[in-house]
Amino acid sequence: MAKSVFVHGADLFQFHIFVKVFILAVTAFAAFYLGKYWNDGSPQLVFFSRGGGSSGGEAVGGSSSGGDDVGLSSPSVSFSPNANITFDAPLLVSDATSPLAEPPQPPLPPPDLTSPPPTKARVGIVDSNGTMRVDFDEEEMNLTYGWDEVNADGNETAGKEESEGDKRIRMQSDKFKVCPKSMSEYIPCMDNEEAISKLKSTERGERFERHCPLEGNELDCLVPAPKDYKKPIPWPRSRDEVWFSNVPHTRLVEDKGQNWISRDHDKFKFPDDGTRFIHGANQYLDQISQMVPEIAFGNRTRVVLDVGCGVASFGAFLFSRNVITMSIAPKDVHENQIQLALERGVPAMVASFTTQRLPYPNQAFDLIHCSRCRINWTRNDGILLLEVNRLLRAGGYFVWAAQPADKHEEAQQEAWKDMDDLTSRICWQLVNKEGYIAIWQKPFNNSCYMGRNSEVQPHVCDSEDQPNTVWYVSQKACITRLPENGYGANVSSWPARLHEPPQRLQEVDMDAYTAKNEIFEAESQYWNETVESFIRIFRWQTLNLRNVMDMRAGFGGFAAALINQKIDCWVMNVVPISGPDTLPVIYDRGLIGVTHDWCEPFDTYPRTYDFLHASGLFSREQKRCNVSVILLEMDRILRPGGHVYIRDSKYIMGEILDIAQAMGWRTDLRDTAEGPFASRRILRCDKPIS
Repeated sequence: MAKSVFVHGADLFQFHIFVKVFILAVTAFAAFYLGKYWNDGSPQLVFFSRGGGSSGGEAVGGSSSGGDDVGLSSPSVSFSPNANITFDAPLLVSDATSPLAEPPQPPLPPPDLTSPPPTKARVGIVDSNGTMRVDFDEEEMNLTYGWDEVNADGNETAGKEESEGDKRIRMQSDKFKVCPKSMSEYIPCMDNEEAISKLKSTERGERFERHCPLEGNELDCLVPAPKDYKKPIPWPRSRDEVWFSNVPHTRLVEDKGQNWISRDHDKFKFPDDGTRFIHGANQYLDQISQMVPEIAFGNRTRVVLDVGCGVASFGAFLFSRNVITMSIAPKDVHENQIQLALERGVPAMVASFTTQRLPYPNQAFDLIHCSRCRINWTRNDGILLLEVNRLLRAGGYFVWAAQPADKHEEAQQEAWKDMDDLTSRICWQLVNKEGYIAIWQKPFNNSCYMGRNSEVQPHVCDSEDQPNTVWYVSQKACITRLPENGYGANVSSWPARLHEPPQRLQEVDMDAYTAKNEIFEAESQYWNETVESFIRIFRWQTLNLRNVMDMRAGFGGFAAALINQKIDCWVMNVVPISGPDTLPVIYDRGLIGVTHDWCEPFDTYPRTYDFLHASGLFSREQKRCNVSVILLEMDRILRPGGHVYIRDSKYIMGEILDIAQAMGWRTDLRDTAEGPFASRRILRCDKPIS
């Protein structure tokens, strides 16, 4: 009996041991299971080890080295598996059976519409040792515009508040109606006849300036294409011919005093000769190079402004010499010359020398050209030539091809004397004059200005003048000072200048005073990698891109990447007035661009761009104007068959998608490379050709 009790007690004791072991195992398994799939917000664990070969996974942030080091003892870093998973404890308690594949997101905070947004902290781009670097993760900092959006989480919160709290500016998703056919060439700020009729004076060309519709009268329909519109002829064929049906106007053809353009059945054709270039555009360019060899097209001279451009043959033929030309002209009796220039695939926009500064920065252009541009440069104390002087880079050239330089009539001789006198007073040096072509050079510094007699006019602008401030700013009848530090004058030759951080980068007002070069390099690296992947994945090389616009250009990294990837296009880099003024940096890199407010229409004809790129634009501008205003303007300037890439906060992307579909665009919403939980998404759109 005693033996039986002893045996029974031993069995009971062993059973208790088994229960304890079982409970301990279950507890350990549950702890591991919860630790794997949920996280209480604590920092991830990092494990350092030194061991043999890897387990087959890729290293974070890079690819494997190919297997040469297999079997060697090398240091490695492992991260805890709950690094990117969030855990909401109340949901765990109330619904323990919810699926684990998609963990619940934390609830959104209620919007606070009364208190101002929190002040953004100043941050730099540093690693854990405090060393500046450019190989940081894109979600840690928005590489595209690191100078004003340095915290992805902060942007995400702002996006939540804006999308949930500011319902008053959200558009309905109804289909937009088509505008009347009479609006097929409509430029809102140039065709506002009501505003133009109320001008007190038009003697200085005020009617050719911007007169935009008032708030509430913005474009609210889709501008139609003309009858029989066709997909544009691709570059370089478009340099010499375009479809007549795309720009069905014969005004220039009927002008008997020119030979810019002719009609041949269903096409317009552009001879390289004509009234501007008697012996052809190429020979004309050769003559300029021979007159002043230091101009060195495609080397020292990279960025050019062509004033009163006609149909932009000057700029069209400079492309083969690695020169990019901004061609400008007013919307006047030859009203479609800018439209024809853009149809040819040449950079151009509607602009004129009237009373306001042109939307380009100080020291933007290496050379400014005027051939029979019919501008009286000496009127009003030479204020128009002083605007040319502001735009011209230190040491840059002004090429004037006009009758006064060659004619012997008394009136023409007087005009030449006035021009010669004015250029002398603003310290320009006449470096050569041959026939009807005269070429001046702007000084490299202020020594000539300071050495003039104090009574000589025009005077030098005061030190408080801001020559890069141009949006709705009147011209000034004074000589713009050159920087004492030589910024703007000391740019490298092309193509080196494309990749070097310009000196004027240090003058950009942004939240990183000592890291600007690193931010510049980071943006360049980001766009090089991004554009390369877009070309590979989305087959951009098949799109026949020519006229491209970057609607929020930053330092011009997107445009530079397209050049690096040898896409045969040009980019209009737009710098919105709502952000830092990076336009001088863009021009110093050998690119072109313009200052603009996207709450107003752009100064171009409808159907002039093949591709519109907008990164971070809408989340920035949505507080200033309706998102639909910007998207309808994009539709106006986008060619049928054109493409749009929008990269922005996921909290505004739904509204953009609704409006894009209401405009009839084909849409494709995708995650970024950072995955579905990233704060930004990409929207690809195509505008139907019919």
